[in-house]
Amino acid sequence: MAEAEHGAHGATTDPDGEGYDSHGDIPAGTIPQITPVAFTTAPTGGATEAPPAPGSAPASGPAPASGSAAASGPALGERTTPAGPPPSSAPPHAGAQPVQQVAPTVPEPVEPAPGAAPPATQQISASQVRANAAAKRVLARLMRGENPPTAPMSLVDRLAGSPYANPAIPAAPDESERRTLDFALELAETMFRYGAGALEVETSMIAVTTALGLRHVEVDITNQSVAINHAPKDGTPSTLLRVVRSWTSNYAGLVLVHRLVTEIAAGGVGLNEASRRLQGIARRAKPFPKWSVTVAFGVFAALFVGVLGGGQLASLIAFGSNLLVSLVWRVLGRWRVPDFFVTMASSFLVTIIALMLFAVHLPIAPAIVVVGGILLLLPTARLVSATQDAINGFPVTAAGRYLSAFLTFAALVAGIAVASAVGEMLGIARIDVTETFPPAYPYPVEVLMIGAAVAAIAVTEQTSRRLVLPTAAVGIVGYLALTGVGLLGVGDRLAPAASAVVMGFLARIVALRLGAPQLVVAVPAALILLPGLTIFRSMYVATVDASQITTGAGGMLTAMAIILAAAAGVVLGDNLARPFTRSATSLERRRRSRRR
Repeated sequence: MAEAEHGAHGATTDPDGEGYDSHGDIPAGTIPQITPVAFTTAPTGGATEAPPAPGSAPASGPAPASGSAAASGPALGERTTPAGPPPSSAPPHAGAQPVQQVAPTVPEPVEPAPGAAPPATQQISASQVRANAAAKRVLARLMRGENPPTAPMSLVDRLAGSPYANPAIPAAPDESERRTLDFALELAETMFRYGAGALEVETSMIAVTTALGLRHVEVDITNQSVAINHAPKDGTPSTLLRVVRSWTSNYAGLVLVHRLVTEIAAGGVGLNEASRRLQGIARRAKPFPKWSVTVAFGVFAALFVGVLGGGQLASLIAFGSNLLVSLVWRVLGRWRVPDFFVTMASSFLVTIIALMLFAVHLPIAPAIVVVGGILLLLPTARLVSATQDAINGFPVTAAGRYLSAFLTFAALVAGIAVASAVGEMLGIARIDVTETFPPAYPYPVEVLMIGAAVAAIAVTEQTSRRLVLPTAAVGIVGYLALTGVGLLGVGDRLAPAASAVVMGFLARIVALRLGAPQLVVAVPAALILLPGLTIFRSMYVATVDASQITTGAGGMLTAMAIILAAAAGVVLGDNLARPFTRSATSLERRRRSRRR
């Protein structure tokens, strides 16, 4: 059967019974007999003939070429065995066609002619050398692998671009590690209470712990809670948590904290002195008394009503209504009424006063009076901080602040809606909210009024006394930018955002040169950009006319878009100004080092 298979494939069996076909190969399906042999290599130094093994047949092969050695011995360098050539080198059997061996031809080297000059080598110019080196560097950068995506980032790298970049790092920790962690948490709580953003709080904590000698520290900020973890390589890890439950307007205290962190990062303030100074900041009285803050509320409302087109009588009514709102706010706050209902009561009071005075036919525009009263109730600082947190990678904290800001808006809208409904019940004629108001004062006077209004806002936010006038100047420049962009035909929606970019840019430069964070200058200046008139008109229309609910909702969405665009513009201006404030930060640190 095996022979039939071989015949089917066109192969003939070995006549000698050795298992090879006519070509010297093993047929398919045949199990070869493997005999161990010892290989030797014929010497290459000469054609020494090896004696034949006993019983072996003389080799038969093709005749050697002329001039070659005799065919009785193996060729130079050819493998052989004591029994003759290996099986793979066995000569073909009878009847096989001899295969002619063709020796490979190797070209002989060409010798240069006597006296001929060697081939000239082209010289490479210096520019070509530089170009080749640059090309190699570019190729090396292209072929270099990227950093591992899971490689941890150094915590100190978070300080890049902040006023606390490149802090002084001591060789050993300062005092107790637990005291340092407690100080960092107390610092974060103070900054949060005074209105700082999450990024500024995080960078301050990192700068302080690094400058006081702690390594392997992680900081986590989530809405109202601040956690810090210290996990040394050869020590016991510890985690501390602090929850912030109260807020207050104290930009002057935030400025002092910023200066303290700057001095700690410079390496000149130890833990004991830093703790003592932070406690002094927390106990320090605010720069302006309560009565001046109340008066500043009324002054801002009166000035802003004049800028919107209201006359002197409208400004006077706005001043009086805001004094009343301030008193109500204090009383309700003393009773620990939630802020939502306090804001709702304030907006109701401002709106109902304007409607009742309009009902007795006083020559005023009630919409403008209401706007002057509710503008200071808008959560401007919270919106700017929330937008900054969202952009800088703190989504949970931003979501919490946005929710708080939208609740404040809801309280304002609810107060206006209730006052409008009460006005309808009392038979007060409806207000024409589509009415436009011509300027009541020349443009230069309006610019001066804007500056005074921004200064009044700075007083209500309890900013540092020496920052009041610079903040007013930033507000004036922003108002000029708002007017200029409006003349270009950009529109009422994009003009506030463009003006906010200018304000945020200038606020960072001015604030850092005066030793303060950008938020302290930017927030009071940006308050004049908020569309209080749009908010009142939209809510009034949706309240008094059920068929206009869609129009009122569209107006509210427009107002929200303008507010968010202004907040994002402030953050964008802050980031654009960073390359221009590096020298200012270094100058501030050197100046404080000389004072020590």
